[in-house]
Amino acid sequence: MRLDDRDLDILKVLSVRGRITKAELAEEVGLSASPCWERLRKLEKAGVIEGYRAEISLKKLGPYVRVFVAAELADHTAAAFRVFEDAVQGYEEIVGCWALGGGFDYLLEIVTRDIDSYQRLIDAMLDARVGLAKYFTYVVTKRVKGGMAPPLDILLGDG
Repeated sequence: MRLDDRDLDILKVLSVRGRITKAELAEEVGLSASPCWERLRKLEKAGVIEGYRAEISLKKLGPYVRVFVAAELADHTAAAFRVFEDAVQGYEEIVGCWALGGGFDYLLEIVTRDIDSYQRLIDAMLDARVGLAKYFTYVVTKRVKGGMAPPLDILLGDG
């Protein structure tokens, strides 16, 4: 899908203010309501906009721990990668998983109640034989930066 400046303006506004009304969005990007809504529908239908969600303050809800895990698989075949990736989908505590090039095979982001529940998750993965050979645990002590809108101007060559 080819994006023009108006489409990019819509994406920039939504990436920062996802709860904006359609009327406010139209005004913000300098379009009348109908053309703005049509562009929005096209962006959604094309999958450029993947969804809308709230950013929740977990510390307001109660105790939790966020852990990043660098994971290395025992076997480096396509089948082994598929087994691991399929298995990861079944663990609700794994909120992010990225395949990596370089030293480790995957980086997992895990959010759970405490370190004990984190260790039970890792033990369950090891018992399930999902291919995990080594893992390195990094407990998050504080968020320094995150939840930011992507740098669309830089990504698309305007910045």
